[in-house]
Amino acid sequence: MSIQKTVAVILGGGEGRRLYPLTADRSKPAVPICGKYRLIDIPISNCLNSDLRRMFVLTQFNSASLNRHIRTAYHFDTFSSGFVDLLAAEQTRSNQGWFLGTADAVRQSFPKFTALDYDYMMILSGDQLYQMDFRDVIARHQATGADLTVATIPVNAEDATGFGIMKVDKEDTIVNFVEKPSAEELPNWKSPLDAKFTSGGKDYLASMGIYVFSREAMFRLFDERPSALDFGKELIPFAVNSDSYKVASYPFGGYWTDIGSISSYFAANLYLTSYLPAFNMYDNVNQIYTRGRMLSPSKIFGTRLTHALISDGCIIHADRVSHSVIGIRSRIGQGTVINQSIVSGNDYYQALNKMKEEPDKLLGIGKNCYIERAILDKNVKIGNDVSIVGHRSLKDQDEALYTIKDGIIIIKRAAVIPDGTSIGRPISG
Repeated sequence: MSIQKTVAVILGGGEGRRLYPLTADRSKPAVPICGKYRLIDIPISNCLNSDLRRMFVLTQFNSASLNRHIRTAYHFDTFSSGFVDLLAAEQTRSNQGWFLGTADAVRQSFPKFTALDYDYMMILSGDQLYQMDFRDVIARHQATGADLTVATIPVNAEDATGFGIMKVDKEDTIVNFVEKPSAEELPNWKSPLDAKFTSGGKDYLASMGIYVFSREAMFRLFDERPSALDFGKELIPFAVNSDSYKVASYPFGGYWTDIGSISSYFAANLYLTSYLPAFNMYDNVNQIYTRGRMLSPSKIFGTRLTHALISDGCIIHADRVSHSVIGIRSRIGQGTVINQSIVSGNDYYQALNKMKEEPDKLLGIGKNCYIERAILDKNVKIGNDVSIVGHRSLKDQDEALYTIKDGIIIIKRAAVIPDGTSIGRPISG
């Protein structure tokens, strides 16, 4: 089967500045998601559920925690050819530079692929939330005889101006491409789509940053464009505009979101607390895989919970938790209210003797706190009677213990917030 002749390359991204401070000490793919996972678990799970078992993850910034996560989470037995290998940028005699873009990262990694037998290479992103059967994409790529297939998603006019937009013919061959078209240009960029894709005025095809290359065509394309650094800005437009390559679209009608900023990260997590989100974490077949931590069940004492994701190993005494994601090993004190927030949890439990020695520095969230529109990174220590309230009216700023972006307050990793501290907007009423 074609999927057995496919290699996946997952792009770890650059510095992740738009996700700062969550990327201050970790790479983008290592950022926590959904309470117990990391972003890298999403593309890897999609690969495993598609029986695509040869994967490389390319990264160059703060890769230590990502490397540790992959090493402990993904093991293949001796009789399997499967692997998940992390490839960090490295200096060699022939190359002294860092990865300078998505295409450059793949080009510099070519020597690592030479010993592999493959016909297709699938390029994936490490910072997206979606579920896709890659077997369908490969089958479509083969059936169309394409040299390159771009996974696309229908978007409406409002969203189209923020994406690279593809124009296709009736056979789903991409005939033109424009990067972030203006609203005035949009009427010229509608594509003929199946009715099931066009609900809500979604008449435009946006690139998802997911590509399938036939091996020979890929090497030829890189040879013809030796200075190209980026897939979306350089290589894909060149291939579309060339008579030498057939570029096909794979229209995807499921849930997909790019997690490239604090606001999109915040929205994606909170969306998962809704009644029936389109991203299904409760599937018997298409599971989301991650590191097995063997944690105890969570204990909850008199807390009112609504629209909340509660991860393993938590001890919660809070008054109320609503529309929030609570990460592993979280401790939350009595009387505390958490609303529309992400609590990333802790990497360890604080020993009882340490809790007695330093009662003002308890790991987790103290008593009688109010937290709203906030992200608490790992291992924070929030004292008692603390107020952390984000609001869209707040100006962006970066302080020693927290950052404010898009009206969201992010408490930095391992920050200690003293009793009685107030950050953000005063509590109304």
